[in-house]
Amino acid sequence: MFQPTITNEEVNALPVVKFAGRIIVVDSEESLAEAERVLEGEQILGFDTETRPSFQKGFSYRMSLLQLSTGDTAVLLRLNLVEISPVIKNIVQSASVIKVGAAIRDDIKGLQKLKRFKPAGFVDLQSIVGRYGIEELSVRKMAAIVLGVKVSKAQRLSNWEAQNLTAAQQDYAAVDAWVCREIYNNLIK
Repeated sequence: MFQPTITNEEVNALPVVKFAGRIIVVDSEESLAEAERVLEGEQILGFDTETRPSFQKGFSYRMSLLQLSTGDTAVLLRLNLVEISPVIKNIVQSASVIKVGAAIRDDIKGLQKLKRFKPAGFVDLQSIVGRYGIEELSVRKMAAIVLGVKVSKAQRLSNWEAQNLTAAQQDYAAVDAWVCREIYNNLIK
């Protein structure tokens, strides 16, 4: 069992987690093929998405980024530049590939607006952490409780449709997917 809650002060005292693995930014057919090779055969993937924030009431952008992470490689699929390929579609439809994220319902809906698929194999951390005594539901606080690290949210409201993603955006996006996988693996061990 884990501690049920954690204060913001306790989270802020923890070391900031950095993604130490390889990041593949998928913005072309070549990088898509490389990403597919990395993802194929994986059994557990971290999962997240990003959308360019809209500061205009009643207006929203379409989903900009799909993040899938293995234990050592994060794939950042730039949905404004490349389509969801048949291989990626198979991954999000596969019941045998576990995709772990948090608050994933809207993420799945956003992806389905871009490509029709029947989601399978998704695990929402928010629906399982209670079994381990955890009451917190944000990725930031779940990571603090389970992994003892602080997840920075500084890039959350950045422009995910920019011509090039900054190093800070890439690291943020990689961490967000990867840390979900790590939380899951630490819970089920």
